[in-house]
Amino acid sequence: MPKPTVALSAIIKELQLNLLYSPKDPKEILISRSDINRPALPLTGFYDCFEKDRIQIVGITEYAYLASLSETDRRDRIRSLLANHPPALIYTHKNPVDDVVLEGAKEFGVPLLSTDGNTSSFMAALIAYLNVQLAPMETRHGVLVEVYGEGILIVGDSGVGKSETAIELIKRGHRFIADDAVELRRVSAKTIVGTSPELIRHYIELRGIGIVDVRRLFGMGAVKETEKVDLVVQFEPWEAGKMYERLGMDESYTEIMGIKIPCLTVPVKPGRNLAVILEIAAMNNRQKRMGYNTAKEFNDKLLRRMEETEQE
Repeated sequence: MPKPTVALSAIIKELQLNLLYSPKDPKEILISRSDINRPALPLTGFYDCFEKDRIQIVGITEYAYLASLSETDRRDRIRSLLANHPPALIYTHKNPVDDVVLEGAKEFGVPLLSTDGNTSSFMAALIAYLNVQLAPMETRHGVLVEVYGEGILIVGDSGVGKSETAIELIKRGHRFIADDAVELRRVSAKTIVGTSPELIRHYIELRGIGIVDVRRLFGMGAVKETEKVDLVVQFEPWEAGKMYERLGMDESYTEIMGIKIPCLTVPVKPGRNLAVILEIAAMNNRQKRMGYNTAKEFNDKLLRRMEETEQE
């Protein structure tokens, strides 16, 4: 799988940066690291641990240090930094960029940008954005919906009823994220976030009808760009004689990019209201995360009643 990248133009648009210089179209400049750096020590001449493939941020401290130097020293320090060809140099706090920096950026072909925001909040926003865009990703066949705030990934064979169930949930006031192809990103050690490929975003396929635009048909409140995956529900045709979960004591998990997600298997047959079942599954899953397990409580009551009966 190729290493994920994000275009500099997307970062500029997302964080509303001012582009002061770029050696080529920002769409062609690809960022591959979510880590960023404030080059305080490199500006003093220490480059032993410098990682040149990180975006470099010049905040108030770095700006004040450069301003304290003579023009010759400032030019030398700036040229030494830019000679490492970092992917971009960003000035924060509305600090003006002088001609020395601009000349260096043009000489070494380094994109030069600025922002009006303060350094800490800007860095937090940039890291958060890059963590999502550059997170490990895989695509799975299924449908992703948000039900009572819980992200449910519905998987199963084609034609089992995933899209029809999603439409019923949308009609009941829940939100739709993706159909058919769900892009899953591992944005942290505990979180998987799903979204739809841009080409098919907000579209859903219903056999016998065709492609439906959920956003236009049901309104903006019926769709959502991304959602965390809290529960995976496997739809499968009902098999007579097969033992399905009755109490909910056994908790099953499915692994997505190394993260375990709670998983349920729901048998499908005519007459079952799958939308209602998923609503109950969403509320029950949230309840478990909050520390309340209905199946365990029922089992404890049953064991206590059996003990009382034996004593009598």
